[in-house]
Amino acid sequence: MTRGNQREQARLKNLKKKEKENKGKSSLNGLTINQKKENDAAIMRAKQEAALAKKTQEAANGGAGSGKKK
Repeated sequence: MTRGNQREQARLKNLKKKEKENKGKSSLNGLTINQKKENDAAIMRAKQEAALAKKTQEAANGGAGSGKKK
């Protein structure tokens, strides 16, 4: 049973290492969670509007390019 303690010590050491690596890193960049959600939603709305505009432009051109495969 001596390996149990060794594993536990290695696990704790790795946990501390991971915490140190992630310290100070945040995906919020100084924003609150609600601000980030609103910002992300605005970006998605802009992308959706651009996609819709592209679709309507292709439809106005007689559907040219709509049969393309990627």
